[in-house]
Amino acid sequence: MALSRSEIVARSDLKRGYKNKALKLPLTTIAEIERLAEEKGLSQAQFIVQLVAQFGEQVKGA
Repeated sequence: MALSRSEIVARSDLKRGYKNKALKLPLTTIAEIERLAEEKGLSQAQFIVQLVAQFGEQVKGA
């Protein structure tokens, strides 16, 4: 059976270690993510990955 395009992409993403994560966030939070990511010259995904890593380090140090 042939796979749909979305199934092919989903399998490829999982194979590479990626998974789509959709979140409902306040518009102000989304705007802040967009602004800060652009200010740092990062994609929003890269910015969030770095932010989570920094938060993890803070939690370990606390």
